[in-house]
Amino acid sequence: MLSGILLLDKPRGLSSNAALQRVRSLYGREKAGHTGSLDPLASGMLPVCVGEATKVAADLLAGRKRYRFSIELGNATTTGDVEGEVVQSLAVPSLERAAVEAALARFLGAQQQVPPMYSAIKQAGQPLYRLARRGLEVPRAPRAIEIFELALMSLEGTSLELETLCSKGTYIRVLAQDIAAALATCGHVTALRRLYVEPFGGEPMHTLEALREARERGAGPPLLPTDWPLKQLPMLQLGASETQRFLHGQKVLTGFTTATPRARIYDASGRFLGLGETDSGGVLQPRRLMQRLP
Repeated sequence: MLSGILLLDKPRGLSSNAALQRVRSLYGREKAGHTGSLDPLASGMLPVCVGEATKVAADLLAGRKRYRFSIELGNATTTGDVEGEVVQSLAVPSLERAAVEAALARFLGAQQQVPPMYSAIKQAGQPLYRLARRGLEVPRAPRAIEIFELALMSLEGTSLELETLCSKGTYIRVLAQDIAAALATCGHVTALRRLYVEPFGGEPMHTLEALREARERGAGPPLLPTDWPLKQLPMLQLGASETQRFLHGQKVLTGFTTATPRARIYDASGRFLGLGETDSGGVLQPRRLMQRLP
């Protein structure tokens, strides 16, 4: 059974779910899921968990994300990006790089952000974007986000190119609208690319075309090991009898304590067994099993 994490370079114009289905059709896997949706407008890193790796998907959702995006100033749209209809037009003041950078600096740090209507957040069981398409707008509770970095890459006329490192749950379209407002105008996103999701910065991404070509050559998917993104957790290695107890979902007295309750668990051969939690007495409780009993 194949298990691991595929770092897909999602193309622009395809939804995250549609990209996932293409990966599944390539490899015949029913058990697969992506972590952290990208808008159809956006391209870039979309981690896809395959097989048993779906059990660590929640750990990936919490990672920070780096984006590069472009804003066209002067026009606001229904969706906050180039795919929507223009609903407001404002003059764009003369902008100098120093003034723009000063405005961007005010967005750094923890803050509250109101999600857009064009989002997959559900209200009364319905995604907000469905309500928005019917011309409806409903109140949305603000969410806590954090902007760690926000840099101006280029300024040309009424167009800005920016790069940001932000927390999960950050809507770049809303950030772009707020930046435009801080510059005394309005605007919308014209291009958006996710450069990486932590902890995968620097790791290569794979396009659907490259995956298809490799498949035609008989090659399997280029998967990272399931435990690859869990390296920040302490590691515990079990003996044969302890391994059997762990895989049966039973508590194991290890005699070891870890810096954090959660730990990666391995057998004597180094095979990744799953995740567990330890208490102050060195008792290990299984939480997520990655292996099956023979």
